[in-house]
Amino acid sequence: MPLAEFVSDADIDGVASRRVVPALLAHGFCWLDGVLGEVTGGAVLEQVRRMHQQGALRGGRLMRSAPGLSRKEVRGDRIAWITGAERGCEPVTALLTAIDKLVTATARRLDKSISHRSKAMVACYPGNGAGYVKHVDNPNSDGRCLTCIYYLNKDWSATEDGGVLRMFPEGKPYVVDIEPVFDRLLLFWSDRRNPHEVLPSYSTR
Repeated sequence: MPLAEFVSDADIDGVASRRVVPALLAHGFCWLDGVLGEVTGGAVLEQVRRMHQQGALRGGRLMRSAPGLSRKEVRGDRIAWITGAERGCEPVTALLTAIDKLVTATARRLDKSISHRSKAMVACYPGNGAGYVKHVDNPNSDGRCLTCIYYLNKDWSATEDGGVLRMFPEGKPYVVDIEPVFDRLLLFWSDRRNPHEVLPSYSTR
């Protein structure tokens, strides 16, 4: 059952306790499929497509300069920050509500204090090999705790379309490749435990 259709906090708490918390403790990351379902997830996808077509997305900024590299060589995504309260953002509001409930339940189970979230970053990699070099979301202890990424790519083939998120879990002798497939939610610790990169995308991601 999609998270957005759960009718009680007990359902969300069950997903947190059975799936998310054990995975975060053991591996530092977790992903869930079928989070919103076809209808609500499809509505989020259409909203993001409209934003992209209307030119609402801009090149993402760099946290620090990268000597010898242009911005596009470091990160090729185009982004916008939204709260979900903007007019016409009802699908994203449903997504953020589901994620907020899941994160709250997860934090409670982990006895962690997560007081709020940032705005949602809508991101599009426009193909042509666009990616994002290896980085850490919160390298400087700026308060960010948990990164949540919801994917919108229907009929995506990692072999043909690329765009895989490659994670380098701290202290592990392996990497983890996560395909950005439709209606998948990825959660991971935002700090130095989870360096990651977005491999080149050859289709709009």
